Amino acid sequence: MGRLPLPRLRFGGAGRAPFRRGREFARTAADSAADVFHPLVALSRGLRVLAAGGRRRWAELPGEQRGPAFFVAAACVFVVFLLPYGPLASVIGLLGAAGWAGRVRAPAAPGPGTDETERLGLIYEALVPYFAAAEDPDPLYGHGGDWTRPFESFAFDEDGRLTRLLLRYPAYFTDGEPGARARIEQLLYAKSGRDREYLFTWDEEANRLTLEVLPALSTAICAQRFVTAPGETVLGFTDASSVRRTLPVLEGVDDETADDGSGADNADGAADAATTRDVPPVLWRTGPRSTEPHLLALGRPGSGTTTLLRSILLQALPHGDVLVVDGSGSGEYACLSGRAGVLAVECGLAGVLATLEWAGHETERRLLAANRARQFGHPPPDDVQRPLWIVLDRPSALSHVAAADGRTDPQELLQVPLRHGRAANVRVVVAEQLDAAEGLSEAVRFHTRARVVLGPASLEQTIAVLGAPPPTTPVPELPAGRGYARLGAGPVHRLQVPATPDPYDDATSEGQRRAVLRLLPTPDAGSPGERAVATST
Repeated sequence: MGRLPLPRLRFGGAGRAPFRRGREFARTAADSAADVFHPLVALSRGLRVLAAGGRRRWAELPGEQRGPAFFVAAACVFVVFLLPYGPLASVIGLLGAAGWAGRVRAPAAPGPGTDETERLGLIYEALVPYFAAAEDPDPLYGHGGDWTRPFESFAFDEDGRLTRLLLRYPAYFTDGEPGARARIEQLLYAKSGRDREYLFTWDEEANRLTLEVLPALSTAICAQRFVTAPGETVLGFTDASSVRRTLPVLEGVDDETADDGSGADNADGAADAATTRDVPPVLWRTGPRSTEPHLLALGRPGSGTTTLLRSILLQALPHGDVLVVDGSGSGEYACLSGRAGVLAVECGLAGVLATLEWAGHETERRLLAANRARQFGHPPPDDVQRPLWIVLDRPSALSHVAAADGRTDPQELLQVPLRHGRAANVRVVVAEQLDAAEGLSEAVRFHTRARVVLGPASLEQTIAVLGAPPPTTPVPELPAGRGYARLGAGPVHRLQVPATPDPYDDATSEGQRRAVLRLLPTPDAGSPGERAVATST
C-alpha cells in the first residue's frame, strides 16, 4: 500500500507581511536609538582616544620624569578642585575634548575633481592615435575608453595643474626608437603646459612612462669656495636625482650689509647672512687620470658662457696658473689682470699668438720633464704638477681676424695642448657662441669631450653638441647660466652655473661684486696690474 503524499504548505504575501513590518520596525527603532545615543557613542569614543593618548605619553615618558609629572598633575587637580566651579568647568572641558576627539571625520574626497578629470581625459584621448592598434583584442587606449586603466597614478598642484603622471602603454609600442619617444613627450609637453620643465622616465621592461614637473634650479648661489678635492671643478648645480653627492653652499647674498667702508670684515658678514644648504653639484674632474681633460661651452649671447669661464678661473687660481684669451675684447676678464697665478690676459691677435705659442712649448716641456722623471723613478717636478689652464673665450673671432690678416689661426696652436694636455697637466677650456660653432677647429671639437650648452637652444643643436638628447623639455625663457652639461659619455645633467659676474661692471649688485672680489688672489708683485693699482692710489 503506497504512502499518501503530504500536502505542500505555501505562505502567501499575507503571511510574510507581519515579518516584513517587524523588520522595518526594528530597523527604524535601531536608527532612532543610534540618533539618540550618538552623542554618548562619540563621547565614549573620545574618552577612549584620550585615555589611549595618555597611556602612550605616560609609557614614552622616562622613568626619572614620571614622579615629577605625577606630582604636577596631582597639584593641578587639587588647584582645580579648590577653585569656584572648578570641578564643573573641568568636567565640561573634558566632555568637550572627548566629543572633539571622538567625532566622525569626513573621509577625503576620492579621486580627482571635475577639472582634473577633464584634463586627464583630454590627455588620454590625445594618446589614443599613438598607443592604439586595430588588431589589439583588449586595447588600453581607445576613443571614448576609460582613462583610469592606463593612468596608474597622478598628482596635481594647488592650481589644478598636472605635476606627475604614471601611465602604462602597450607592449607593441616602439619605445626603443627615439622618434617614437619624442612624439609622446612632445604631446604630453603640449597638453600639460609649455611653461614648465618636465622629466620623462621610460621603463621599457614594465612598459611604463613617468612624467614629472621639475622645480626650477636656484639662481641665488654666487661664486664662493666650494668643498672639493684637488682636480675637481664645480661647473654648476643640478637636480638631486641626477647625482649622489651634495656640497654645502651659501645661497643668497645680503646686499644691505655689503660695502659700508669697513672693508673685508663686512664682506664676510654679508656672506654669513646667507643661508647654507646642501646642493647636488656637477663636478668636472681633471688631471692625469681624467677621461675629459678639456671642456667646450656653447651658448647664445647672454646665456652665461663667460660667467662659466670666470667661475672656472676663480676655482683654478688657488691651485694652478691660468692663461686667458678674450677673443671678443670686451674686457670681461679685466679683474684677473695682474693677479697672482694669472700669466696673461690677452685680447689682441699678436699677444694671443705669442701666448698660445708659448703654451704649446710649455706643454712639450712639461711632457718631456714628466717622462724624464718617470724614467729615473722620480716624481714629476713641482712646476709640472701645478696645473696650467688655457681659457679661450670666442676664439673664432680671432680666427677670422687672423685669416683676414694672413696670419696663423690661433686654434692651430692649441693642437699640442689639446693632444698632450692630460699627460702634461694642461687643461683647455673653450667658450663659443652657438652661431659661430662652425668656426671651431677640428682639434677643438675632437678633444673637448666635456660639453656644456647654456641658454635656449633647439633640440637638434643640443644633440649636436652633447651627443645625446636632454632629459627634460625646453622652456621658453631661461635665466643666465641655465643649460645642460655632459661629461664624456655620461648622462646629460641640468645645469645652473653659480652667479659670477664681472665685478667691474656697473650693473653688478654690490653683494655679488664683493663675492667675486673675495675670491680673487692678491696682485702679483711687480706685475703691470700691481703697478697700475699703485699708480691709481
